Amino acid sequence: MQVPFYTSTREYHDRKAEFDKAIQEVLEKGDFILGSAVSEFENEVKAYTKSKHALGVANGSDALVLASDICELKTGTEVLTPVFTFFASTSCFVRLGAKPNFVDVDEETFLMDLHQAESRITKNTRGILPVHLFTQMVDMTLCMDIAKKHNLSVIEDAAEAFGMEQKYQGEWKAAGCIGDFGVYSFFPTKTLGGYGDGGMITTQSDEYFAKAKSLRVHGTTVKYYHDYVGYNSRLDTLQAAILRVKLQKIDEGIEKRLSHANLYRELLKDIDAIKLPVIKGENKPVYYVFTIKAEKRDALAEYLKNAGVGTSIYYPVPLHLQKCFSDLNHKKGDFPVAEKLCTEVIALPMYPELTKEEIEYTCEKIRAFYKG
Repeated sequence: MQVPFYTSTREYHDRKAEFDKAIQEVLEKGDFILGSAVSEFENEVKAYTKSKHALGVANGSDALVLASDICELKTGTEVLTPVFTFFASTSCFVRLGAKPNFVDVDEETFLMDLHQAESRITKNTRGILPVHLFTQMVDMTLCMDIAKKHNLSVIEDAAEAFGMEQKYQGEWKAAGCIGDFGVYSFFPTKTLGGYGDGGMITTQSDEYFAKAKSLRVHGTTVKYYHDYVGYNSRLDTLQAAILRVKLQKIDEGIEKRLSHANLYRELLKDIDAIKLPVIKGENKPVYYVFTIKAEKRDALAEYLKNAGVGTSIYYPVPLHLQKCFSDLNHKKGDFPVAEKLCTEVIALPMYPELTKEEIEYTCEKIRAFYKG
């Protein structure tokens, strides 16, 4: 049996008529740049997340850069960011001149250790960038308390977190809707993914929204009149049309992911060599990925590959040991939890169209590997 780690073609064939119709409508209108589907999708995301503002941009990385720019995370400032995450969670402000102040992560959730984060604050720290990834959100009550205490901007990296929620001040809040900014990615593999790149910024601030709207089109509010040195970062109309189709059934997809996760848990629960995902606090998880900790991880990955099962490793190298950050003079041992996780984590296939038989086959192969 072949079990792809991810495939977009199953969903496309299941809903081919809907996707084809949405694409055809854009082709017939010809409004390819900031067309009607973009504003419609922005309004639908606002309604879904209960955010005051939502702004489509070219990709999740650009969304992080624009938010960092507006929060003035630039030369002379430091930003608290987890060391175990995707590169863009740090490169977004480094390219503006700010310095990363790396923080280790919780060994069970893999999320930023906020207690360590507060202890690392310096006189130059101006921002904190909590990353909601794997299954759940960072503790935003504690994060916002720290931010308010130390006057820090908060950019929630919710690139992998569409649909996640957390109880905050007595009510459920969507990922990306608590801090100064939230950021989503619509990369094809995401829970809400397009057929190419795409991203979105959310904010509750009218001022921040107005500036972000200007920055995404070269810093203009009136064509050819530039208030800022902005960017060229617009969500493509074709991608917005595709994402509108997908958003209609996002909750159904999230429920299927949860069902898959529960089946994985049931079939793998008695294997001592692996540790299953842990959900902490008042979180409504979304299984964008199903990441386990595994003994002999690299050998297991090779075994599953030979058995036809796709896997991925998020992440093989922590950020402090990346070559591009060598000028920070970090060394192995500085962030031990993240470094250990990089040798243990492996993500198993996880998408709504995955079948029960494929999950059972994957788990059979994992069991066979550890039985030797």
